[in-house]
Amino acid sequence: MVEISKNFHCKNCSLRQTIFDSLTDDEYEIIDKDRYEVRYNAGETISKQGTALTHISCFTSGMAKVYIEGLREKNMIIEIVKAGDMIGGPGMYTDFRHHHTITALTETNLCQIDVHAFEEVVASNNVFAMALLKANNHRLSMSFGKFVHLTQKHMAGRMADALIYLADDIYNAPQFHTALSRQDLADMTAMTKESTIRILKGFREDNIIHCDGNHFEIIDRSRLEQISEKG
Repeated sequence: MVEISKNFHCKNCSLRQTIFDSLTDDEYEIIDKDRYEVRYNAGETISKQGTALTHISCFTSGMAKVYIEGLREKNMIIEIVKAGDMIGGPGMYTDFRHHHTITALTETNLCQIDVHAFEEVVASNNVFAMALLKANNHRLSMSFGKFVHLTQKHMAGRMADALIYLADDIYNAPQFHTALSRQDLADMTAMTKESTIRILKGFREDNIIHCDGNHFEIIDRSRLEQISEKG
């Protein structure tokens, strides 16, 4: 992990989320005062489940996995974050602890905003507070849907969901090279690594996808969607 100096002001950042658009100049100064920028190498832990929540993380480049550390050293990846995403967590306004771990998948740069400065701006700007609530509720509803799919779909349906999510929401292309390992894919779909490899092999043999190492291509999107829908 390498800390780097401030290169820009929050107000002029092209990657800031639109919820920041309602801030006044004074509120931008509050956010920017104790903000700092950090670069993480692939594999480094950005925040650890159970540790103190002191900052809100705004990603400016790279990619990271957000996961819950469960029982018997089993993890569940709940989200992949990339440039433009902001992560705080349910610990804000509750126990001020991280309830998940974030690990860099690639070299990742992010801004760390002091949580107390963030709270001050939320308390002073109703429009910003409502936009933040809306964004958090959207993320929560997406998580609810994911948990339903993980508990009610068969393995093939869960893997189909994961591949569609990566293609549509993360890489924005039917063909992509991912930093996710087979174990990561297993953690995304609540499967073992062995089951993950077997399902991917079946998809490849059925000409639904092509995969070579970490390079994936969705060949038959309609069949993949059918598998997802049927669960």
